[in-house]
Amino acid sequence: MADERKLTPRGEDFAAWYNEVVLRAELADYSPVRGSMVIRPWGYGIWENMQAALDRRFKDTGHENAYFPLLIPMNFIEKEKAHVEGFKPELAVVTHAGGKELEESLVIRPTSETVVYHMYAKWVQSYRDLPVLMNQWANVMRWELRTRLFLRTAEFLWQEGHTAHVSSEEAEQETQLILGLYREFMESWIAMPVLTGLKTESEKFAGAVRSYSCEALMQDNRALQAGTSHFLGQNFSKQFDLKFQSVEGKDEYAWNTSWGVSTRMVGGMVMTHGDDQGIVVPPRLAPVQVVIVPIIKGGDAKATAIHHKAEELAGMLTAQHVRVKVDRRDHLSPGAKFYEWERKGVPFRLELGPKDLDKEQVVLVQRVAPHDGPRKEFLSHVHATTMLPERLEEFQRELLANAVRRREDNSFRGITDWGEMKEILDTQGGFVYTGWSGDPAVEQRAKEEMKATIRVIPGEEFQSGTDPVRCIGGSGASRMEVVWARAY
Repeated sequence: MADERKLTPRGEDFAAWYNEVVLRAELADYSPVRGSMVIRPWGYGIWENMQAALDRRFKDTGHENAYFPLLIPMNFIEKEKAHVEGFKPELAVVTHAGGKELEESLVIRPTSETVVYHMYAKWVQSYRDLPVLMNQWANVMRWELRTRLFLRTAEFLWQEGHTAHVSSEEAEQETQLILGLYREFMESWIAMPVLTGLKTESEKFAGAVRSYSCEALMQDNRALQAGTSHFLGQNFSKQFDLKFQSVEGKDEYAWNTSWGVSTRMVGGMVMTHGDDQGIVVPPRLAPVQVVIVPIIKGGDAKATAIHHKAEELAGMLTAQHVRVKVDRRDHLSPGAKFYEWERKGVPFRLELGPKDLDKEQVVLVQRVAPHDGPRKEFLSHVHATTMLPERLEEFQRELLANAVRRREDNSFRGITDWGEMKEILDTQGGFVYTGWSGDPAVEQRAKEEMKATIRVIPGEEFQSGTDPVRCIGGSGASRMEVVWARAY
């Protein structure tokens, strides 16, 4: 009989594996509302750690948190033509309230540019009032037809930053600042390496002048857009009359940016590091970094001493700012506990039984075997507790190194032939670097024939080092290097 506890192997059906592991690692569950999810405590704890780390970065760079309303008048959405056209299919609209039909429909926010810049127009009069650097942590609603837990849901959690500036140069600097901040966070906390660069016109945010993106490569070699930063120019300022008096005494429109990341990053973490046993949570994000499992059989005379030692070890780790939990549940066997914490991706497990107590040792188990060592070790109590903070950091670094190596192994540079690109995407996927003339017809052809899109026009640090001569579509000279992939 098949083991019902086993997950579908990633190599057999990656999509099925992903759905199973999100549910069985207790990250989230389906809600009664189509396309929406309930984020369970383990998943929300990971999101809280992401949120806290990002929030510090925002505040360190001068941004303040605020909150704007969930409901937006329909006429606000309709003021910016490109904006409404981009979001119209995804809008959830409130037409009745208080038992009556509303005179004007209200939109459940898909994003907040419109209401934010309406308010900024009330608050800004002079160049002295700029820049305005605000962020909000909120939920948004986008009525997606095809949903998947964390990756694409009708309602999701995110942060959205909105800023106003005196000049286009200052706004562009803000856009690039946040793009770099996102990249640093994703690599140092999620251990998820990303390419950063410019989006093409067809892929940019509705209403933006330029959009920049963080693109990660998942284990199935599909790209995930993990975060975006947008230079909005004066598009929204002109629609909402966001003006300021310049140093010279002239009325000018402010320059705006918006930027955001969401709970989609939790899905990115799962697909970057998970294995056939469950998810793997990078130590910096783990709600529990070390779980201590006392191994006690019924009627064990040493039960009290084992529990006491487990709590003592937990106290020593807590004093070193390690997030630790003692699993004292007596209705589960040690094996069942091991299975659960493996599935949830806890970085380290300490096992403590009667023989370990006598030898003043513990069994240390790392969630994924280190590159140059065993997964399971026998260590003295003192050694185990004093070395774990550094081991957590080593594990964090190793997860990033593994992900970078996997991305590089699946990046194909200098591709010049359309058929070769199609073969790569059809057989193994990955990031494909080619030349591009800038012709949107080439983009459209790739979407139709390969289900692939240009993920980014890569920034200088991510360019291949080659200088493409011909466009991959064969329609002329290359004007730039681009990165193609199939994406979520």
